[in-house]
Amino acid sequence: MKTEPLVIGDLIATIPVIQGGMGVGVSLSGLAGAVAAEGGVGVISTAQIGYREPDFDEHPIETNLKAIGTEIKKAKEKAKGGIIGVNIMVATRRYEDYVKAAVKAGVDLIISGAGLPMTLPELVKNAKTKIAPIVSSVKSAQVICRYWLKKYDRLPDLVVIEGPKAGGHLGFSKEQLAHIEELDYDTEIRHIIEEVNGFAKGQGADEIPVVVAGGIYSKEDLEHALSLGAKGVQIATRFVTTPECDASDAYKQAYLEAGKEDIVIVKSPVGMPGRAIKNAFIKRTAEGKIPHGRCHLCVQTCKPEETPYCITDALVNAVKGDVDNGLIFCGENAWRADKIETVHDIMQEFA
Repeated sequence: MKTEPLVIGDLIATIPVIQGGMGVGVSLSGLAGAVAAEGGVGVISTAQIGYREPDFDEHPIETNLKAIGTEIKKAKEKAKGGIIGVNIMVATRRYEDYVKAAVKAGVDLIISGAGLPMTLPELVKNAKTKIAPIVSSVKSAQVICRYWLKKYDRLPDLVVIEGPKAGGHLGFSKEQLAHIEELDYDTEIRHIIEEVNGFAKGQGADEIPVVVAGGIYSKEDLEHALSLGAKGVQIATRFVTTPECDASDAYKQAYLEAGKEDIVIVKSPVGMPGRAIKNAFIKRTAEGKIPHGRCHLCVQTCKPEETPYCITDALVNAVKGDVDNGLIFCGENAWRADKIETVHDIMQEFA
């Protein structure tokens, strides 16, 4: 089955695949630029994006804001005219400044979740940058569309539906994640798409493109999403085990070695459940608090004096290769990774 392009306003991805933003440091300019050059949408995660810089510990937010511009520029050079986006979590401290930094750097698309991006239209006003909220329910889609329409007289350029099989922080309760099959999430996806397109038609437009994320691994998964009414998919986990991925070789090896039983739901110190690969670090978190140093000012929901471990330290350790002392987020299908494959080969599979 030959797929149709994903059209987001005046942006056209010839292959309807958005590479999901993965932080800390898993999807930076290397991976995003490679995916964009192959006709997809490459996405940089802004979560602690400046972690490699010498000033990061001393001035994390300022370092991150500077790194956003640097990484977008590098990604655009690699993309050869392809589409570059960023993923910015609403829960990020000084969220507005991160969005403004990405817009200033000329990013094509901002995808925003981990909270409802209620103020996003105001922050990109007068810019060409497209905006896309991440939603997990009909209710969240309704709230965003109604508010944006009433307050800013605009609707999303794209909507990302993130299901319960995704990696990282999830918009579902631990109980829901323990009974995924009972959620009947395909029905929820159909209803979200209907709701979003209802808003579009109310404004004289045919539709708003919707993509499905969470557990998307193969062309078969794409075809299933399209059958539900989606215009494309967002894929993250599959791109980790590529040479172009910005994570360390040890991080990628953890995916290659993981079995199905090693993919577990963890309680993140920032208050959201997450999916990760069970390793020595996760076992240690069950034994008690892990001491940490100064706060890296990552998300608003973290309380440093109460947190059982520093999630920034854990994610940075992992991406740098110290996996035994790191948290390795992953999607439900990470265990399916059995080889290193190029971005080109993956994208051709979805073409």
